[in-house]
Amino acid sequence: MVMSNSASRNVSPHRPHFNSLVSSYRPEDASLDNDMHPVIHAGRVALITGAASGIGHAAALELAKLGLKVAIADVDETKLNAVGKELLAILGEGNVLVVPTDVSNIDQVVALKDTVYDAWGEVAVLMNNAGIMIPSASWKELDAWKKIFDVNVMGLVNVQQTFVAPMRHQENPAMIINTGSKQGITNPPGNPAYNASKAAVKSLTEGLAWELRQGTGDVTAHLFVPGWTHTGITTSGNSLAPKPPGAWSAQETVLFMLDRVRFGEFYILCPDNETRPEIDHLRIMWNAADVTEGRPALSRWHPNYKSLYEEYVRENMASLD
Repeated sequence: MVMSNSASRNVSPHRPHFNSLVSSYRPEDASLDNDMHPVIHAGRVALITGAASGIGHAAALELAKLGLKVAIADVDETKLNAVGKELLAILGEGNVLVVPTDVSNIDQVVALKDTVYDAWGEVAVLMNNAGIMIPSASWKELDAWKKIFDVNVMGLVNVQQTFVAPMRHQENPAMIINTGSKQGITNPPGNPAYNASKAAVKSLTEGLAWELRQGTGDVTAHLFVPGWTHTGITTSGNSLAPKPPGAWSAQETVLFMLDRVRFGEFYILCPDNETRPEIDHLRIMWNAADVTEGRPALSRWHPNYKSLYEEYVRENMASLD
């Protein structure tokens, strides 16, 4: 087991199986036109929420390059229209829909569904990506909690409630990609409302995947967990801020996600230029062991356990060399 507060300092026998290192995922290295998932190919339809910037913007462009028709939705109409023009340059008229939408408003989400289905009759790739991050505290900032949960949680629920049923009745297979966060898994201190909302996204997507497996229809669900990605949400909206060396661009993150989706993976845990996949795995294992080992909550940041956590990482990483 992983190191406990009272036990040995040996390397965990439950060490996760590590994949080969991924230090970067460069666009020039991608071969996404080869052996793609049967859902992702020219002529099918992609719908992306939160598409006016960041990961949603990058996903819209990459799917357009693969020849999918693309519908984009966001509350920021000005930026959304700018993305729409980029897509038109790739796809041409008749292959792009720009639908300003507040996903926290169920009536607007239903109108989005009607617009897409009236135009194209299907959704093959539904990327539930809309999300916000604003400062919060556990017993303060109630308005921030409400805003974050309205978009990050209820926005996702609204989209699922509206789109899953018609997608399950389509003739061709389809997929739903929900954008989560590592903060919803390892729960680092500092923004409890955002962390809790993304923990809910993980739970909702796991539940969705299970329910889809029980019924008829050919729809799969996937949890997309970006690493450190240079977007407006990580730069407090400053689009001119330079990309830190440790971060991936939104395009790199999307290309990695599409590559993992191609293999049918549910948990798509993205690395970045700073955090190796092995470190992500160790952090997740340590957090889970807080429960099984009876340690204090978030012991990774507890003064009595910080050195034990660091030793756990060193010993596990050394065993891989």
